[in-house]
Parts: sequence; C-alpha cells; structure tokens
Amino acid sequence: MNSINLRLNDSVNHVSQVSDTRAKALNKLNIFTVRDLINHFPRNYLDLTKVVKIGNAASGNTYTISATVHKIEEKEPKPGMRLIEITLVDDSGTLIVTMFRQAWLKKILKVDYQVAVAGKLEFKFGFKRMTNPHLEILSNNKDVSDIAKIVPVHGATAGLSAAWLRRIIANALKYIDGLEGFVPNKLVKQYRLMDYYKALCKVHFPETMKDVMLAKRTLKYSEILLIQTYMMKSSLNASRGCMPITHKIDGPKLSKLIERLPYDLTRDQNLALSEISAKMASDDICKHLVFGDVGSGKTVLAACAIAISADSGYQSMMMAPTEILVQQHEKTFRDFGIKFDVLTSSTKNRDEILEKFRNGEIDLLLGTHALLEDDVLPKNLSLVVIDEQQRFGVEQRSKLIKKSTPLACDTLFLSATPIPRTLALTLYGDLSFSYLKQIPVGTANRTTRVLHRDNSSAAYDTAFDALERGEQVFVVCPLVGVDSQERDERAGVEYGFISVEEDGDFKHDNVKAATTHAAILQNKVFTNYEVGLLHGRMSSEDKAQVINEFSNGKIDVLVCTTVVEVGIDIAGATVMIIEDADRFGLAQLHQLRGRVGRSSKPSNIFLISSSKSKPAIERLSAMEKTNDGTKLAAYDLSLRHEGDILGNRQHGTGILKLIQVEKDKAIIETAHKDAENIIETDPELKLPEHRMLSFELSQVF
Repeated sequence: MNSINLRLNDSVNHVSQVSDTRAKALNKLNIFTVRDLINHFPRNYLDLTKVVKIGNAASGNTYTISATVHKIEEKEPKPGMRLIEITLVDDSGTLIVTMFRQAWLKKILKVDYQVAVAGKLEFKFGFKRMTNPHLEILSNNKDVSDIAKIVPVHGATAGLSAAWLRRIIANALKYIDGLEGFVPNKLVKQYRLMDYYKALCKVHFPETMKDVMLAKRTLKYSEILLIQTYMMKSSLNASRGCMPITHKIDGPKLSKLIERLPYDLTRDQNLALSEISAKMASDDICKHLVFGDVGSGKTVLAACAIAISADSGYQSMMMAPTEILVQQHEKTFRDFGIKFDVLTSSTKNRDEILEKFRNGEIDLLLGTHALLEDDVLPKNLSLVVIDEQQRFGVEQRSKLIKKSTPLACDTLFLSATPIPRTLALTLYGDLSFSYLKQIPVGTANRTTRVLHRDNSSAAYDTAFDALERGEQVFVVCPLVGVDSQERDERAGVEYGFISVEEDGDFKHDNVKAATTHAAILQNKVFTNYEVGLLHGRMSSEDKAQVINEFSNGKIDVLVCTTVVEVGIDIAGATVMIIEDADRFGLAQLHQLRGRVGRSSKPSNIFLISSSKSKPAIERLSAMEKTNDGTKLAAYDLSLRHEGDILGNRQHGTGILKLIQVEKDKAIIETAHKDAENIIETDPELKLPEHRMLSFELSQVF
C-alpha cells in the first residue's frame, strides 16, 4: 500500500503554511484533516479566459468582468446599513459594484488595482451594477496574460481569504503527491476515468473548463462507489452468523387485520405489501423502505408486516421518533387486533412491560428511543419497523436490529419524505424500495396558498368560516430550538433550516412567542372559540391532554410549534396557517400540511411570509403547484443540501461533496450496479484489485 494514502488523515496542521491561526479558521469550515482540505472543492470558477467588456454586458445576465478600480467609497444609506461601493472602469464603460458587510475590502483594495468580478449584472440609476459579486484581486498591473486563466472559488471564512485557501490546498496536494486511487483499475479503464490524484489537482486548479468536467466526473463516480460499497458491505456484515427467518404470509392475524380495514388497500399499497410479503417469506433478509406522503397508508403496511411476524410465532418492535407519533400509532393499532404494549421515557409500568416482552406475551413493542435501552430484550424478534427512519442515526437503527440476535430479523423502514429514487439509491443503496403515491379513498383535496403578512387576513377569514361550520384550525409557529434572534441569524436571510427530528430537539424550545400568539388569538381574534397551545417543552401528559381535547372538539384552534409535524391525526381540522413559512424547508412544510385534509372535507393551508425576497416566495410557491411530495423533495434538493432535507443524522451525507442527485442520475445508477457486482464477487474485498477500496472504506467510515 502506498504510504501517501495514510497522510490523508493527518491533521491539517501538517500542510505547509497552515499556522495555528489558519488551522482554527479552517476548523470553522469543518476542515480538520488533509482529507477534509482536499475535499473542500470549489463552489464555482471564474473563467477569466472568457472575460467580457463592461460595454458588452447586458442587464439580467451573469458575467465575469475584468476591470480597473477607479474609486472606493464607504456609504451608510440608512442607519445600521454599511456598504462599500466600488467603481470599476475599462475602455468600454463603467460598472458600480456594491458590497454589503465587507468593510475589509476598503483596507485591501486600492485605486488602479486590477480585479475580476463575477455576478449578475443589472442596470439601475443610470449605471450598470453588480451586488455582492465574487471579487478577486488579480494584480496591481494590467498584464492581460496574467489574468487569462480559470480561477477556482473556494468557500472562505473570516481570517482566511479565498486566495489563501488556494495556496493551502495547493500545498496539500503537494503533500499527498503520489496518492493512489481506490476505484478498481478495471472500472477506471471501462469508464475512461482520470487518475484519482490528477482529478483532485484538476478540480482545484484547472487549465480549462473541460478539465473541471472530466475531473468532477471521476470524483463523483468515486464518492458514489465508495458509499454504495460501504452500505452493501455493512449490511452483509450485520447479518453474518445470524439465522435467517422464513415467515408465514397467509396466517389468520393478517387476514383478520385486512378484513377490519374500513377501506380497500390502494394499488400502491397492494403492490408494496406483495413485495414485503415475498421478501419476508424468503430465506433472504428483508430490508425494505416504504416512501409515502402523509396519509398514504404506510402504517397499515407496517401493521400487515407485524401481523405476518406474529402469525409466524415471532415478535416485532416498532420505533418512532416522538411520543406524539407513538401515541398516534397506539391509537391506530388498537383497531388491528395485534397484542402490543408501549414503551417511552414516560412509561410508568416499564418493568412489567419488559417482563411480558421477554416472555413472549406480546406480539409488538411500540416505542421511542426508549426501545434502545440494553434491558429491552425480546424473546424471539423477527421484525423491526422504524418509522420516520431518517430521524434516527445509523448506529441507533443498527442497535435496535441487533436485538434479534441470533435471529436475522427483517427490517421495514417508513418515511414520509418521498425522496427521488436516485437520492434513495445514494443514501440507502442496500435497501429495496416501495413508493406510495396514491392517497386512500375518502380523503379530500388540499389547497395551498402563499400570502404576504399584509394579506394574512384572508387566511384568518377562511379559518373563521371553517370554525362556523364546526371544523378546526391549526396555527403553526416556527419557534423550535433557539430564540428568534439566533434563529434568524442561523437561517440567513431567506433559508429554511428548522428541523425537528426527535423529542430532544424540543428541550430548548422558545415558547414565549407561541404563548403570546395563542393569547392574542384567544382574546382578540377567536374570542368565541377555544384556543389551545401545544409545544415541545410540555410534559407527555400535558401534550396528550391537549391532543385529546383537540381531537374531541373541546379545542377549536390549536396554536403549536412543529411538534405537530408528524403523528397528529385530527379529522375535523381543515385549515392550517403556518406563520413565517419561509423559515421551513419544503419537505417539512409538506409534512405539516399533511395534518389537515385527513377526511372527506376540503382543506386549506396558508403559508404566511414577511419576506420580500423573490427566491423565497418562488420556493414557497412550489407548494401551491403540487401535492406530490417526491416533486417537492426534488425541488428542495435543487436548492439545499441532502442533509438539510433528510436530517442531520444520516451517515453518508457528509461525503457527498460533488454529486448533484437530480443531474447525476446516470453516475449514481452505474456506481450502484458496480458496487453490487463488487460485493457479490468479493464480499470481503480481499482481491488485490479491491485492496485500495477496502483501505479507503476503513479510513472514511
């Protein structure tokens, strides 16, 4: 093995010109090792080989322009708003560049400096202008040959400019000169990939844009092959030495459950049930993931799988991320004729339940993270169901599944975030999938509208009309995890980042504004109706009481935080008003609106925003155009990183540096098949051609 590969995990301090101060700046970018540094790929490139003149640049288009600094001014158009205005000139015209929150530019820029700017050009107030473009100081002379090159733009941070990052990355590449690639040579030749080290050099310091394209092709394939191989090998190792189970799929409990359903299964449900049943009946381990919008019937499929396990004489465990969701499942399973108990952190008779589970007296143990405790032991576990599986880490899922040892239990994962197949393959390549796109008969259409806060009265008028008809209303406040000021700072100007993944995410929930909002609605708006409040910091008992009162019609309007995202099924709720909707991602907004329209009555969702940002409103408007969660997830994915959508507990999202799931479908499909072939022919990766792949897996995961 080439010893150079071992250097990848060295501290970034080993790289030339990385002082302690610069190392701390790199740490802010989550760069701690040499591997992290060389995987800090450019966000984009300034193609200075195709620089346009100011006079030839048309309004509304994006350009790279090289020009001379004529004037630099610091301005304060209104209190608290400081900006730097730079006047650039070339022999064809004048360009005004406005830079917000970058006062440091005045210290380093000088008149007559040659700079390059890249951004969208607009014509305002008599001049061509750019606002916050990328700006690169080229030199203090005007030699054209000095600037006719491709300049990579790496994400920088305070105390470490883009120029310094380039120097440090160049030094890192010298430090690992001679690095071996891990893609087997057969595949490198088959797909005409670049040498791995050459690809790293070219992606950071290309001579042409064609270099960038070829280098990215190699690196994208490499990162997908790596994560696919990891998942498949891990799946194989997890079941090694365990006894596979062949389930009986035509037993009385399953038949009785289906007979009790008040509706017929949809075509998608029947197809998914056939796939799950066939896998559970085989000698192979079933590892199946069901994607489906809220209300598409995933829980019914889980109940069927649990009934199959019980008919075969075995037990099941089902884990959900929040107590509210567990309570909803508890209510549902009462109608299915399955013997079960519930275990959460607030369970009173815990010892009694654990004893019954150990003795095999119950078919199903349903619960939250409490199921992961070491003393929660089954008699003969053959099935694990994990609801909202993306909200659990790989280690948590694995720990629950290992409770079946020495049996090799089947696993069924459920997700209400119906991500595109290519992303599913990328992150869950060792699983099989089903998609539930049909909504069961008896549920009504939902209408979603985006309103500016100035027009929010239309939403509350609709709410009044619904209340007069005896229906109910949700009002959602985005107050999760941090106070409003910190939330706004973290979210940036217009980015939805709010995410609730388990009960623990509510422990710092700032509920003051929600409480105030509920009081205002009760005293000044819905004076003739009962307004309730639900938030994550309430005790389990208080939450349950509020939900029961809302369900029974004692509460007409429920003001809540995103604790309602999953698990609350109120047939009478037909209106949802989401305040500050631009603070949420589309996937979460789609989850939230799934709380209404769960009966035959038409429902209305209003997304209220104070934003004047066109991109923010366009993003929210996607909710008006479709109720298809898969399409929304794909659109959300084009705007945000995979981890923002799937939850920060997903192992593997961190190494997806270059892959663009919607654009790179062919690469993902190809790498997935190649990983399958590798694991099928050499599951232990012992062959010489897989030596470097095995080593890379050991270093990355």
